[in-house]
Amino acid sequence: MKVFYYTHTGHRFTLARFRKAVAIINSFPDFEITLLTSDYKIASFSKEFGIKKAIGIDVLRNIPNVANHGDILIYDSDEHNEEQLQDMIYYFSKFIRLSTLENDVCRQGEFLINPYIQNSDTTLNHLPVQSQFFGKFQKDIDVTFFFGDDDYDKDLLKYAKDFGDFKPNLLLGFYYFIGYEDELSPYFEKIFEVEDYDEVIQKSKVVVTSSYQTALETLASGGKPIYIEREDRDDSPNKFLSDLGIPVLKYFDSKKIIEIMNQHTEYKKISNQNSQIQKKLEVLFKVENTLATPKFSRDK
Repeated sequence: MKVFYYTHTGHRFTLARFRKAVAIINSFPDFEITLLTSDYKIASFSKEFGIKKAIGIDVLRNIPNVANHGDILIYDSDEHNEEQLQDMIYYFSKFIRLSTLENDVCRQGEFLINPYIQNSDTTLNHLPVQSQFFGKFQKDIDVTFFFGDDDYDKDLLKYAKDFGDFKPNLLLGFYYFIGYEDELSPYFEKIFEVEDYDEVIQKSKVVVTSSYQTALETLASGGKPIYIEREDRDDSPNKFLSDLGIPVLKYFDSKKIIEIMNQHTEYKKISNQNSQIQKKLEVLFKVENTLATPKFSRDK
């Protein structure tokens, strides 16, 4: 029996789910968890994030080409319909699903991880954040702008042209294209490479971002995140961020950002719960389960 982790991620629709996968997989040094991702590029670079084994499989229907009936699957995607979800629950001996939907429910036979849900034997109220972001850090970077790991249509340049007097530092994402930095540099104080991501987030006093995962990592690091919604993204975590005291803007507004930075905002603290999720899932990994008839097959 093997353990797999499938995440829907890529340069068109953010790496937030991938960063959650890194947080969870790296919490299990005693289990070999194979990352399955819809993006071949991030699969090939995943070792840079501490992932030992990763395979690009394109879409969820290719999961049975790698995983077998009776294996364990940790699943983070919204590609499925209800029938596919039920098939996966039947196919795997343990099916663990991550979700950020406020009104999501736990189906019979699955284990659900969701920041809005109450803890129970089959649910965990959690949204994973990598352990290295928890702690006290020297805050010697005033303001950092991190648009996200994806910017296929160069939307950041449109934002930057409306900065006005707002001139923060820029932290590049994983999927920026050659030469794009030259177009962006006039609008930013300093540009940090994506390889400096962890250190920049840890050292920044304020991080303006359109990545909910980066907002959480900033909060964990003792910084002050400001989250900007993107029209092309799922906004389901927004209430969760607001509940943590993180300002959520419906659109980019440099004057509003400056106003927020100049006022006192009560941010809530978050704790490192990775050991909690590790203990919970390790129990699931070790418990035997009677398998139902497989439905989620290579032919579907």
